Amino acid sequence: MANDLSAVMPKILARGLMALREQAIMPRLVNSDYSADAAKKGDTIDVPLPSAIAATDVTPSHLPPAMDDTAVNAVQISLDNWKKAGFYLTDREIMEIDADEGFVPMQMSEAIRALANAVNASVHAEYIGIYGLIGTPATTPFSGDVSAATLGRKLLNKQLAPRENRRGVLDFDAETNALNQPQFSDAEKTGSSTVKIEGEIGRKFGIDWYADDGIPTHTAGTASDDGSYAITTAASANAGAASVSLRTDTGTPTILKGDVLSFAGHGQTYVATADAALDTGGVAVPLSPPLRADVTNAANVSVEKSHVVNMLFHRDAFALAMRPLAAGLADLSLGNQILSMTDAKTGLSLRLEISRQYKQTVWEFDVLWGTRLVRPELAVRLAG
Repeated sequence: MANDLSAVMPKILARGLMALREQAIMPRLVNSDYSADAAKKGDTIDVPLPSAIAATDVTPSHLPPAMDDTAVNAVQISLDNWKKAGFYLTDREIMEIDADEGFVPMQMSEAIRALANAVNASVHAEYIGIYGLIGTPATTPFSGDVSAATLGRKLLNKQLAPRENRRGVLDFDAETNALNQPQFSDAEKTGSSTVKIEGEIGRKFGIDWYADDGIPTHTAGTASDDGSYAITTAASANAGAASVSLRTDTGTPTILKGDVLSFAGHGQTYVATADAALDTGGVAVPLSPPLRADVTNAANVSVEKSHVVNMLFHRDAFALAMRPLAAGLADLSLGNQILSMTDAKTGLSLRLEISRQYKQTVWEFDVLWGTRLVRPELAVRLAG
């Protein structure tokens, strides 16, 4: 029996990886180009970030000019997510897996779905650092036109996102609205009947569009309640400041981490990087990015309401590191059979372990990963 299980394990693991590739939307869209070396929970990975370089005049000389120092920045990703999903297989199902290359048992599919949802949710949760926002909270995008796509493209351009590898991820309500817009679906406007036939938006306005049932909703603090509070700056602040003192005319409204703020007469939007309870005196609220322009004292402050976080982003906005776990080591397996595999196309890694219990055999997938929003300037919230 052991030999039979050893022979079928690679088939089960390969099919599990294929199912994970299909069901995990966000991991396929973000940057996962990192080493596939085996790792353990708690390890960290450095993701290098580019530094600005200025073009300078060339002055011919008999000596070459000294090169300017370049600061190399990096963001660390912690491999702090380790999830598992177990399932049982009958002897008949094992035989069918061995004989039929397309067969995936129901419980095995559910185990993969659970892991895919967990990985997906962890990437979506990084939205909390995105400060760019378009659209109207509580109003589903694309309800009357395609301006959400053009305005999102405009903001990505202004935030200097590269033109290639742009993605748009929508909830099903926004996708339905978009599919009803002729600029997205009509063959005479798009040059293709694919959208009508397949029901997939595809690439439009320089963005590859996807639908995902894991889109999160950001719940804003009470400072966002229209008419309940008047929020103003409690002091002036200069460009480059990492926080601004805010106050309210009454009560103690809250600003929550991830709330998007803007200042009167100030075009940039900002995101709060920590919770704060305001008062009538003034409370420092940390913001990202640092202020792009000076803010005057007593300037009106707007806090965006709760909203569905559809997103437009360049793949390099997010980094996903999914590492294979150790497999087949004598000091770890303790009689169990363990096998790991990495999908060459997506970088997704999956481990399968078989353990014999009392009168039953348990199969278990597990995954190890970490994710982070490494370049928030390359992403935009599309509020719904």
